[in-house]
Amino acid sequence: MAAASAEAVGVGPMRFLRRASLDAPGRESGVDLARGLAVFGMFAAHVVTMPTEAFTWSDPATWVQAVNGTSSILFATLAGVSLALLTGGNRRLRGAAMTGASWRIVVRAVMIWIIGVLLVFTPVPVYVILPAYGVLFLVAIPLLRLRTGVVIATSVTAAIVMPFVVYAINDSAVWAMPGSDLAADLLGWHYPFVLWIAFIAAGIAIGRARMSRPRVAIALVMVGSGLAVLGRYVIGAREQAWPVLSAAPHSGGIGEAVGTGGLAVAIIAGCVLMCRTPVRYFVWPIRAIGSMPLTAYVAQLMVWNIWIWREEARTEFVDPIAGFVALEPFWPLTVGILLACSAWAWLVGRGPLEWVLAVTARAIVPESAGRARRSDTRD
Repeated sequence: MAAASAEAVGVGPMRFLRRASLDAPGRESGVDLARGLAVFGMFAAHVVTMPTEAFTWSDPATWVQAVNGTSSILFATLAGVSLALLTGGNRRLRGAAMTGASWRIVVRAVMIWIIGVLLVFTPVPVYVILPAYGVLFLVAIPLLRLRTGVVIATSVTAAIVMPFVVYAINDSAVWAMPGSDLAADLLGWHYPFVLWIAFIAAGIAIGRARMSRPRVAIALVMVGSGLAVLGRYVIGAREQAWPVLSAAPHSGGIGEAVGTGGLAVAIIAGCVLMCRTPVRYFVWPIRAIGSMPLTAYVAQLMVWNIWIWREEARTEFVDPIAGFVALEPFWPLTVGILLACSAWAWLVGRGPLEWVLAVTARAIVPESAGRARRSDTRD
């Protein structure tokens, strides 16, 4: 969940105390918007009771199913976009500059993994995505040196081949071994990296595209929408004959990888197009959340933790899921974090956890005095 700009905002203590514009040069407003929507989707997936029926346009009661599995894959795709932007975007870093950027990504990955593991050991009953993010960042580093065509091929291959690997691993005896549940949490296996590299790779390709150009964004919307239909309604429709084709949320099937991955691409490109219009000003608060997704994600889980700790101090039995969901916390959480992130973005700038990651990465792996050599990646 790295910041969407290529380190456009400074990370020194004095710069941190200055208000940063969400429209600063080098920052893609549409990526922030898409990330903000993904945050809302994660909130809904965590605290809104999902209907048993599948998503149906004609039944508003099922619409919340649209975020089930979608928001996490959208997050992963956006992570790939961020990695591409951190390494030069459509003018890819080369040589020592790329090596330095890669090592800073390693530092970010380790820190995100540590934050995720700390959240895993709290009583909040959710599958924390951050350990998977840390692993995915590390796995993605070799992709950042590859040509865009190879990255796209990697994404397509992983989406088609890796569901078989995931199903084989899930059916193996390894999960019956002592400590397997902990191992799954530490590896983020609920979001299996061997498959999810497809989404990271897709995001890297998007981040290298000149998506600020309307025709490029429109092409991405069309490609993503086509993949969404193919995965969900063509491939997924055959899951009864072959379960690995499933398009169901969190199934790890080919239908889900192609369909929901394609939908993520369409959403990102659609947000980029939207932010080429005056709508960008009306969605500024959502973009503010999208500029600090790690902070917003952790804040939501910490609010849940505080509620559990308070209830445990008051009563003997606490149902951490049903009890919290019964409070209908989605809107209070959403509005509260929306206001907090907007105020922080306006008065301070970069999100606090995002700032810590950036400062630490630069402290451990300083930028060289010579500026990055970049290479146009119109390949």
